[in-house]
Amino acid sequence: MTNSHPLTPCLLLDTARMTRNIERMRIRLQSLGVALRPHVKTCKNIDIARQMIAGQPGGITVSTLAEADHFFEHGMTDILYAVGIAPGKLAAVAERMARGMALRIILDHPQTARAVASAAGQLDTRFRVLIEIDADGERAGLRADAPELTEIAATLEQAGCHVDGVMVHAGGSYHCNDADGMRRMAETERSSAVEAAGRLRRAGHEAAVVSVGSTPTATFASDLSGTTEVRAGVHVFQDLVQAGLGVCRIDDIAISVLTEVIGHRPADGTLLVDAGWMALSRDRGTADQTVDQGYGLVCNEAGRIIEDVIVTATNQEHGIVGRRDGTSLDLDEFPVGTRLRILPNHACATAAQHDGYWIIDSPDQARRWLPRCRGW
Repeated sequence: MTNSHPLTPCLLLDTARMTRNIERMRIRLQSLGVALRPHVKTCKNIDIARQMIAGQPGGITVSTLAEADHFFEHGMTDILYAVGIAPGKLAAVAERMARGMALRIILDHPQTARAVASAAGQLDTRFRVLIEIDADGERAGLRADAPELTEIAATLEQAGCHVDGVMVHAGGSYHCNDADGMRRMAETERSSAVEAAGRLRRAGHEAAVVSVGSTPTATFASDLSGTTEVRAGVHVFQDLVQAGLGVCRIDDIAISVLTEVIGHRPADGTLLVDAGWMALSRDRGTADQTVDQGYGLVCNEAGRIIEDVIVTATNQEHGIVGRRDGTSLDLDEFPVGTRLRILPNHACATAAQHDGYWIIDSPDQARRWLPRCRGW
């Protein structure tokens, strides 16, 4: 690549692929009659986020307060902080709300609800809350029929807080083996959220928001009736895990890590590159899929896949590149100084290792673009 010859390892972004991914999700959700509240933890960049919300109501989802600050500073005010709120952050949330950020928090436990209620009085803040629902036992949340659901809502509203509705993330979608299983998981996600919202409404709470989603369930859902928004984010870049799930094709993946061959290991026929887990992450999300992509799938500098060549192991700043079946590479084909690109297992995790993007304008040119926000 020319134009300042970017130092390796660095993160590359193919904006043509990204734009196609964004448009595909827009059309998909439009056909299902539901709005997108994109999860911007994947992109962490205002220009990309603006492209993702074009034609949408304008709300975004974040996973850190640092992200909330970054996007608020660029004019985005409707923000869902979609990680269970730590009581120690409530003063920080109140301060942001006082500055005009329409920030919603989520919780799933009566103790947290009581902490929020107490902080509401101490900080003179009417927190806006979504109650997290568990559709599949994968992570956080209450079951839709849990008696604590209405208890939590009552505790919050008695303190003057707003119970805006419910949210659910079906993490079990990442374990589905086929399209039918994914569609069933999407329906489980939808029905759990709708059932919980109905219980809240029957108990006298408005619960106007019914928020669902992930990129896999958004891609395979056949019915989103009763929901008000979908939270998807990794679709903007896609990755090898999504490809393994059938969500996308490998040539939809819009980001890659540029790296350089720094040595050979003749004893086992592998290469050393200057992208280790600090550049690629340690995510091994494809390990349980039909095709294990190691720590990433290897391409040449122009982005063409080198068949069955993966990053087989990583150290902090070193990656080991070899064949998937363990047979030796022809090391003469990869002299020291050869530049390669690594497609990521998990776009969010790999991108989080970098402070910005080099935009690919053509197979042999790149230019520096805006940085990513970082931190918590």
